[in-house]
Amino acid sequence: MAHQADRHAAHHLGAPPDEVRGRIRAAAARLGRRRFLTATSAAAVLAFTTNLPRAHAAEVSPRALADDPFTLGVASGDPLPDSVVLWTRLAPRPYEPGHGLPPTGVVRVTWEMAHDERFARVARRGTALAHAEFDWTVHVEPGGLAPDRVYWYRFRAGDWTSPVGRTRTTPARGIRVAEARFGLASCQAYHDGYFTALRHLAEEDLDAVFHVGDYQYEYAVDAVGGARRYTDRTLPDLFNRETVTLEDYRLRYALYKTDPDLQAAHAAFPWYVTWDDHETENNYAGGTDENGNRPEEFLIRRAAAYRAYWENMPLRMPQCPYGPDMRLYRRFHYGRLAQLDILDTRQYRSDQAYGDGWQYPGPQSEDPARTMTGATQERWLLDGFRRSTATWNLLPQQVVFSRRKNTTEASSKLSMDAWDGYPASRERILAGAEQAGVANLVVLTGDVHVGYAMDIKKDFDDPASRTAGVEFVGTSVSSGKDGADKPANWATIMAANPHLKFYNGRRGYTVVTLDGEQARADYRTVSAVTAPGGTLSTAASFATEAGNPGLRQV
Repeated sequence: MAHQADRHAAHHLGAPPDEVRGRIRAAAARLGRRRFLTATSAAAVLAFTTNLPRAHAAEVSPRALADDPFTLGVASGDPLPDSVVLWTRLAPRPYEPGHGLPPTGVVRVTWEMAHDERFARVARRGTALAHAEFDWTVHVEPGGLAPDRVYWYRFRAGDWTSPVGRTRTTPARGIRVAEARFGLASCQAYHDGYFTALRHLAEEDLDAVFHVGDYQYEYAVDAVGGARRYTDRTLPDLFNRETVTLEDYRLRYALYKTDPDLQAAHAAFPWYVTWDDHETENNYAGGTDENGNRPEEFLIRRAAAYRAYWENMPLRMPQCPYGPDMRLYRRFHYGRLAQLDILDTRQYRSDQAYGDGWQYPGPQSEDPARTMTGATQERWLLDGFRRSTATWNLLPQQVVFSRRKNTTEASSKLSMDAWDGYPASRERILAGAEQAGVANLVVLTGDVHVGYAMDIKKDFDDPASRTAGVEFVGTSVSSGKDGADKPANWATIMAANPHLKFYNGRRGYTVVTLDGEQARADYRTVSAVTAPGGTLSTAASFATEAGNPGLRQV
């Protein structure tokens, strides 16, 4: 579903395939004359030629910061009971390569965390270095914080002070927690509309936000910025092309992060992030892209995309990529209430069956050897299920987990890019959860630009079979433009999928509330994103009881 719209957009918004391939090959040439023979050799070269911070880099004088360097705001993420990541990026001139800073060196940045918004009671403070090699980004991991506590934070560089952010640590792992509230967001295409949903998200009362992919899009942003107009008419020269190189991706993140609504949502809560495809390239699978490039060429692009992603997200140093490889799947706990297993369903997956798209399932898609997660991540997830003592097991991840037919016929095409294209992989996850005694499985999904509420069935061909969990699919922030409450295929999709309880095509986000008795999803939608000022409403709310999986409307 999403991939068909994305391929259409690539044709109209992206650079021609020959141009993209030419730029990839040019990037490869800049790494040296060595001929790439295999994907393995490409990965090795990338791993050893990616620039890392220098041990004794020259310090840049604060006088070099003549303009405000905090134009991209602040963020926090991956909270623990005693720690949280604090992020910012120095960019006095964000739409220029280098952002108005020297090509090498470091800038000394101070940071503070306080118990109050006025910083009268400072809890922690310190100094970090923003390195040119990391595009002047700062990732601070302060420790010694109190669990389940709200903190405010800010940065200083030279005479400049950043906006103030608000963050929160998680409860201690063994503590009983009465309630937790999370936001679920994904798919924010700058060229499709305003990030109005994120402005409303920032006004919610949440503990944290899950962003499950498509934080930015690789497609060209045209001369009028799609649905929004640039205030600076020189920008089209920078953004009216598909992202391929490290500089391309860095500049695209700068464009997105200047958005005030995105900045507000980051400053309001800590985020748990994971990527989908568009942070790199549409519908890529492992080391395979959609354009037929050689794997060694694509891995160069993937290394650039992964590097820029880490630089621009509130992620810890263990997530820092090594060439084209980056471990993004990771686990968190929210007291005894929830275990959060954040997945990566792009980096390790088998290539899509039958050439991708919507296809009839068959021997190729149903091959038991096919994997969505890769063997290592699958073992990690199933081991985590076995060790879990939480009431709720949450799986924030990218693509639709439950089966999704697009006709009422007995034989229907399925999306080869979603878990329907990897049914054996899905069955192994569900069997592992059942064997581990996981009673309350909640999958959190993005990707498809619509809101779904779905029962996860042990046998999707038998509506009366056991319900193994539930899936809340959040709609897009802006991708797909305004959408509609009932898309054109609404009646068919609802009839074809008895386990599907809700389907809405507006833009927005979802609020997921957990307590000891139920998990609830409130589907927030905005009236429009193609013009600023869209109003917020709740399209529907669904809940599932602890120990009795299955959705009911509330």
